[in-house]
Amino acid sequence: RRGAPGPPHPPPRRYKLEIDTLVWNFKIMRASNTGVSKVENGCLVFGLFMDGARWDDQEGVIAESLPKVLFSDLPHVHLVPCESSKDLTDRRAVYPSPLYKTSERKGVLSTTGHSTNFVMTLLLPISRHHTEKYWTKRGVACLTQLDD
Repeated sequence: RRGAPGPPHPPPRRYKLEIDTLVWNFKIMRASNTGVSKVENGCLVFGLFMDGARWDDQEGVIAESLPKVLFSDLPHVHLVPCESSKDLTDRRAVYPSPLYKTSERKGVLSTTGHSTNFVMTLLLPISRHHTEKYWTKRGVACLTQLDD
């Protein structure tokens, strides 16, 4: 296969599951844990950026951006496949952050109904005193690359 390294066998094939019964769970790894290059199940994504917020590594949640910092690095993200019927994600404790290819946040509408700039939605943990709406109003999104 070409492109980014992935699991040796895609989970649906390995576990004989139908792909439309799976969802992704997202585990944001600690920034100090960047030496991990391979995971047993799922895939590891690195090199993402946050726009409108930053990752608080100590608390393990989204936090306010630092003054005068527009974009911040997101630590490695471990994408773990999970059967949707077994997904225990508390939707009140995560922010569904869009992931875009560029900061433009727009693109041509494709046949799937999504923008060609949209990649996927990442479910990022939020603190108890914030809500999804709080981060949505701030326009928080993740990016695969910066414009410079």
